[in-house]
Amino acid sequence: MSGLSDAWIGWAIGLAIGVPVVLVVLTEIIGTLSRRNSPVAGPLRLLRNWVVPVGALFALLAFAFQSDQQNVWPRVVATVLGFLVILLVLSAFNVALFANAKAGSWRERIPSIFIEIVRLLLVVVGLAFLFQWVWNADVGGLIATLGVTSIVIGLALQNAVGGVISGLLLLFEQPFKIGDWLEVGDVRGRVIEVNWRAVHIDTGAGIQIMPNSSLSGASFTNLSQPEGPHHISTDVKFTTDDPPHEVIALLVEVADSLPMRVPGERASAEYSGAGAYNVTLPIQGPSSSQQAMSLYLAWLWYAARRRGLALDGDSTDPIAEPAQLDRALEIVGPTLHLGDGERELVLSTSRLERYGTGEIVVPAGVVPGEILFIVQGRARVAVEADGGRIDFSVAEPGDYIGQTALTREKTLTTAVAADVLTVLVVPLATVDELVRKRPLLATEIGQSIELKRKLAADALAAAGVVRGMLGSS
Repeated sequence: MSGLSDAWIGWAIGLAIGVPVVLVVLTEIIGTLSRRNSPVAGPLRLLRNWVVPVGALFALLAFAFQSDQQNVWPRVVATVLGFLVILLVLSAFNVALFANAKAGSWRERIPSIFIEIVRLLLVVVGLAFLFQWVWNADVGGLIATLGVTSIVIGLALQNAVGGVISGLLLLFEQPFKIGDWLEVGDVRGRVIEVNWRAVHIDTGAGIQIMPNSSLSGASFTNLSQPEGPHHISTDVKFTTDDPPHEVIALLVEVADSLPMRVPGERASAEYSGAGAYNVTLPIQGPSSSQQAMSLYLAWLWYAARRRGLALDGDSTDPIAEPAQLDRALEIVGPTLHLGDGERELVLSTSRLERYGTGEIVVPAGVVPGEILFIVQGRARVAVEADGGRIDFSVAEPGDYIGQTALTREKTLTTAVAADVLTVLVVPLATVDELVRKRPLLATEIGQSIELKRKLAADALAAAGVVRGMLGSS
């Protein structure tokens, strides 16, 4: 230690006073940032715990040993200090670029594994230059050897590496995410896993493994993007004798009644000529597209028969046969208290109709022009509340719905077909004539209205909904 000088004493005093002060200041700053959950606290903690103490040790050794070429300890400490500075710089850049990345930005979309690989490469390069600067090591030959070795390994594993690179590019670009629905050629399904090698797609019939190399070089459709309604289309055919505007109104009406439809979005239909139409349905997502289309086409079949429109060139319905009407009267006759004269009146003025499962038979808020007597199947009776329906009763064969037609009041409840439903539709004029001849029928219908009003009020109260004015049923 004979090489000590006044400069060494000055540096020693400066380090003895300055290092503790710096550590205390950094500790206070780190405590404040930690309470705010700031990511900046991480790099500062590395600076306080490692960089500053090792830097102080290096300063002491550099001045304690005057000849750096003959002493190894300053070089060892310098190497450690350089490595810590590299980590500190990388940590600071990571905080600056990625810690506060906004959602949807390119910085937020970069996979963490990609960041780690780049960080490892930068550390290796930094250490190479550090060894060359501190130890005068010849790293050029090592880098060249590693480069040749990497080329050989890359050629031998080009297929596997290509899949990994494709996976990294997909993870970086993120054209889809887990839960999205993809359509790749004949494959259509929901993404359930994304890794370096492949994308796993649940098609409903199994898991399709799609290699990243194939997916990155192919054209595919992300059915879940952009966010919002998912539109599906289908073509339907009627005869040229069917009025186009009536057909379009029917197509839109059936589509708007679908439970999968996005609230506030309307379906659209266009006439292509020669009895051909195209319908576009706005549904809640691709996961329900198949179910929505199946339900729509089924409901359209029933609705077209009720309107007398020839879907697919046929408008006939087996329930239109006279024998079917006779059998229907055997079921609903006791409810109507029919005599021979009234029976003929009903036969000459009424008709049979069918509804598919889930179809709305009588909606809420309308004044019916006819009463429907259930011949076959069941109907769920529900009250509308908070955008949903509360079921409170079931109408079975012999029961009737839409009875507020008799009192000319709006319906409060909604009747929905619980299964394939066949009803006898009796016009209001016929009901008025039956009531005039059979006053007991009017009494029973009035009692039914009051009972339904009470049941609806009880259902609302049980669901915690304010009853409001239940003036009709």
